[in-house]
Amino acid sequence: MNHRANEDPARAAEALDPLEVVIHYHQETKHHFSRYARSLGYMDWANQPDPFRRYKGAPLIALPLLKPDDAPRSPLYEDLYRPGTIASAPITLHTLSRFFEYSLAISAWKQAGEVRWALRSNPSSGNLHPTEGYLLLDKVSGLAPLPGLYHYAPKEHALELRAELPREGFARLMRGFPPHAFLIGLTSVNWRETWKYGERAFRYCQHDVGHAIGSARIAAETLGWRILLLDGLADDTVASLLGVDRAGDFEGTEREHPDCLAVVWPADQAAGLAAGATTSLPLFLAPDAVREVTRHTWYGKANRLSRDNPVPWEIIDQVEAASWKSSTEERVVELRPGRSTVEPPINPSAHALSIYPGQPSAGQVIRQRRSALAFDGQTSISVLSFLTMLARVMPRVERDLCQRPMPWDVLPWAPAIHLALFVHRVEGLASGLYMLVRDPAKVDALRQATHQQYAWTSPPGCPEGLPLFLLEEGDARKLAAQVSCHQDIAGDSAFSLGMVAELETSLRRYGPWFYRRLFWETGVIGQVLYLEAEAAGVRATGIGCFFDDPVHQVFGFSDAKFQSLYHFTTGGHVEDPRLTTLPPYGLDH
Repeated sequence: MNHRANEDPARAAEALDPLEVVIHYHQETKHHFSRYARSLGYMDWANQPDPFRRYKGAPLIALPLLKPDDAPRSPLYEDLYRPGTIASAPITLHTLSRFFEYSLAISAWKQAGEVRWALRSNPSSGNLHPTEGYLLLDKVSGLAPLPGLYHYAPKEHALELRAELPREGFARLMRGFPPHAFLIGLTSVNWRETWKYGERAFRYCQHDVGHAIGSARIAAETLGWRILLLDGLADDTVASLLGVDRAGDFEGTEREHPDCLAVVWPADQAAGLAAGATTSLPLFLAPDAVREVTRHTWYGKANRLSRDNPVPWEIIDQVEAASWKSSTEERVVELRPGRSTVEPPINPSAHALSIYPGQPSAGQVIRQRRSALAFDGQTSISVLSFLTMLARVMPRVERDLCQRPMPWDVLPWAPAIHLALFVHRVEGLASGLYMLVRDPAKVDALRQATHQQYAWTSPPGCPEGLPLFLLEEGDARKLAAQVSCHQDIAGDSAFSLGMVAELETSLRRYGPWFYRRLFWETGVIGQVLYLEAEAAGVRATGIGCFFDDPVHQVFGFSDAKFQSLYHFTTGGHVEDPRLTTLPPYGLDH
C-alpha cells in the first residue's frame, strides 16, 4: 500500500507557494461523511512509538518527588485568576520539580489487565504524547555548575543534561529579560501521532503543543512566574538552541520538529520596574548569542522510538516545510509592573463556593484532570459555571499583552479563535446553538459569515462584556454527535463546541507559519476548559475527529475564511470500572 497522499505531478507546483500548500493540506485532511482523512487503516501495534524519549549518555538529574503538602505548596485554584495573590517562588530544584509536575509530568498510571499506560498533566491526542520539553537556565544548586540545556524525562521526572553553556554566552542570550529568567522549549515527534492518525496527525501535534503551552503557563502561575512565547524567533533558531538540528544525535532515530521557545521569569522580581515604569521585553534572541551558546559541549544520543522506520506521508512533509517559520522579527512588548486588577465576577452576588465546592487547590485540579471517555447524558451545569468557563477563555484583547488575564498573556498575537457552541444541559440557559466571539471587534465579520436566519441575540443574564450570542434555540444533541464523527460524547455532555479559526485571513496576514499558531491557540483554550471542568465537578475531553465541512454548514461558513480546528465537550463523566488508577511515581496523591 502506498501511503503518500500526493501522487499527482501537477500538485508539485503547489510546493512553490507555501500558503497554497498549507491551505491544500488543510482541505485534504478534512473528514467527510463519505470518507475520513487518510491513515494506515489498521493499528500496527508492533511499531507503536515509545512515548518516552531519552538521550543515551546524557547525565540524568532526578527532580525531587514532592507530595502535595511539600513546599512549594499549591495555591487555591481560584487564586490563579486573582492577579497579585501568588508571591513569586525562587528558582530551585524543588520549584522546577513542581513546575514540571504541573505541566509535563506523569499524573497517573492506568491499568487494564496486563496493559499499563501513563497519563500526563498535559493532555494529548490519543494519549500518544508527541510533545517533548526542554529547559535552558542558569546554574541552579543540584544541577550542573554551569548554565545548561536540559531535556525533561517525564517517566523518571528528571532532567537530562544535553549541553553545558558558557556563563558569558548565556548572560548575553538572556539580555533584555528580567532577572532569573530562563527559557523553556517544545518540540514534536510527529511520528508518534502519524503512526495512528495518518495525514491528519500534523494537526493533532499542533493541538498538543498548544495544550503544553497552556499547561506550562498555568503551572508557572502556581509559582508566581510569568511566561511569554518568543514568537519572533525563526524555527531554525529554535532547532539550534534545542539541539534537534544535530544530525549525529538523531542518526537512525525519529526526529523532533522545533515548535517554540518561551521565556519564564518570577513576576515580582523584574528589575528596573519602579512604580509606574515600563520596560521592553524582546520576543527574539540575539543571533550572535545563539551561535555562541550552541558551539559548546553536547551530551547524549536520542533513543529509537519504533522498531521499524516511520511510514512516510508526503503531505505531512510538505506542510511541515510550508509552515516552517524562516523569518525573525525583532519585536518587543511592554512589560509593566504588577498585574491588572482582579477580574470582576460573572455574577457579583454569587459566592465562589457555588461554582467550585470545597475550594480545591490548583495542584489538586491539575493532578486529577482526565479526558472523559463517556458522559452520562444527564448531568447539567449551572449557568453561572458555564458563563465563568467562557469568561476564562476571553483574552481581553483591549488590554496590553502583559496586562491580559492568565493564561492569555502568553500568546503575543491577537486572538483568532472563536467558539461555536452546542448547548445541551445548562440550567437557566436555552438549549441550542451559540457563538462566543473572543475578540469583540470580530462580531460583525462572524455574523455576516453565518446563516442569515440566526438571531445573534445576547441570552438573558449574560454579563456585559461577554460577547456570547444565541444563534438558534433547539435540541442540538443529535447534531453535535453527528458532526463529531458520530461520537456520543458530543451530545451526551452539558455542552460541546467547535473552535473556529480565522484561517485564511490569518495566513494571509502573517504567513503560512501562522497555521501552527492557530492550533496552539485552540490548545490553550482546551487546557483552560479542561481545568475549569474539573474545578466545577464535571469533566471534559478534546475531540480531534469531526466532519469539517458539515460543521461549517451547520453555522453557515462557506469558505476558508472561518474553519473549525478543534472540538471540545464537557459534562458528567462515566468511570470505566475495568480501569485501575495508580500513582505517578509511587506517591499517593
